[in-house]
Amino acid sequence: MLSFKWSAISMLSVCFLSACGGGGSGTTEQANNTAVFSAASSAVDAQLQILIADQGLSGDASSGRSLPNIADPLPQLGKLLFFSKSLGGNFDAACVSCHHPTLGGADDLSLPIGVDATSVDQLGIGRVHTSGEPIVARNSPTIFNVGLNDHSMFWDSRVESLGKEVNSNGALSGIRTPDSALGVADANAGDNLVEAQARFPVTSIEEMKTSAFENGSSGDVIRTHLAARIGDYGVGSGELLPNTWLHEFQTAFSSTQTASDLITFDNIAKAIGEYQRSMVFVNNPWRDYVNGNTSALTDDQKQGAILFFTSTNQGGGGCSGCHSGDFFTDGQHHIIAFPQIGPGLGDGSNNDFGRERQTIDDADRFRFRTPSLLNVAQTAPYGHSGSYGTLEDVLSHYNNPRRTVNNYFNDGGWCQLAQFSGLANCATLYPDAEDNTDDAVDALRVEQNNNTTLFDNINLNAQERSQIIAFLSALTDPCVIDRDCLSPWIADPTTTGPDGNQLNAIDAGGGLL
Repeated sequence: MLSFKWSAISMLSVCFLSACGGGGSGTTEQANNTAVFSAASSAVDAQLQILIADQGLSGDASSGRSLPNIADPLPQLGKLLFFSKSLGGNFDAACVSCHHPTLGGADDLSLPIGVDATSVDQLGIGRVHTSGEPIVARNSPTIFNVGLNDHSMFWDSRVESLGKEVNSNGALSGIRTPDSALGVADANAGDNLVEAQARFPVTSIEEMKTSAFENGSSGDVIRTHLAARIGDYGVGSGELLPNTWLHEFQTAFSSTQTASDLITFDNIAKAIGEYQRSMVFVNNPWRDYVNGNTSALTDDQKQGAILFFTSTNQGGGGCSGCHSGDFFTDGQHHIIAFPQIGPGLGDGSNNDFGRERQTIDDADRFRFRTPSLLNVAQTAPYGHSGSYGTLEDVLSHYNNPRRTVNNYFNDGGWCQLAQFSGLANCATLYPDAEDNTDDAVDALRVEQNNNTTLFDNINLNAQERSQIIAFLSALTDPCVIDRDCLSPWIADPTTTGPDGNQLNAIDAGGGLL
């Protein structure tokens, strides 16, 4: 397959040198060159169409799904809740603190700054924890297209569909959460994976709760208190002034119920989940190409797609071995040994054992969930700890993990990243990071030697890696880089919300995001 591609390219190169016809007129030469260009382009398209058919791709991961529209009442309520600092234990963090639409559905940071930011409403680069360094251990995943996920949420899949039925978003079988044992459905998980996920950031000390609010309380007690705060009843009475949340809930749920009956955390999670599930951004050039518009991709993007979908033993990148299907993920957990930076989760010496934390199986150590690649060019930094700042870094790692990791630490490690570059004590922040990363690389090497990994060193040259990156840019929906297009998902910055605690995000220069 690849030999055909390269023969077409080689023929094109020969025609450049020989003018494909030699001593004829300029018009004849131009016509001959145009014909060869057309033939080469057709050959590449034909090869790519075969790969698309072999992999059963439609170009649209949203096809066949029932998803809410942002204009619907529940997503509108969810948007208000998502932007409200009232769901933060100390009123200093909201869901949007780590997941803003104009920041790729995340926060533009390697490691999130949830509670105790020096400037609560400032998001992205320049958002700093009062301690001077981030205390959240894992990178914020994008919330774009989470309604297309049928497997799990979080890097270690601690929220997981038990049946993983296609096109269901976890709605057809039970959902396991941290509140239930591995493999056991949580009766309170809600209707889908996104709704289930919304129950947990509010209980995290580092992300939204803080240590002071409901110190030592269970997750259910924390959620109950927050619901009572929003509803202005019981333990939360009087915590919010003003408070017009009841009107918002009654409108969204078409209900006349009282606050104590209607404003429960189950309904809060449902609304937040529907807001996130409405964020469907799949109208990209790749979709147009798969659906017949051969001019939707550049030549480099087409060559990159061929490399992406071709296995390593056929000379390709083998990327689709893990990033498979229209959603570009197999939903599984793999060791890829990206640098382990940050405070870690207390495994070993500030390490993060990944999926093993859920399964308690040391065979799962350093395994993390494969993320979707839709809109990936807009979701840097990359990896479970945000250790790589560019797709170029990621492709270099896939080319040769050991060499890239060695270079990473020799060249300054995390201090190369925008979030850390200005810290005076940057170099001494994570003394165990290199050893922990070496352990992960060793674990990957064992799998490679045993032929039990899908991660082969790809050995692609710089041009080929650049072509794959060009292809990945074709997975970007133009809406996600257009503030006006994203505006339906952003709370009205001219208001302060139902209780005066709306987070109207600003950047480092004080401008509205």
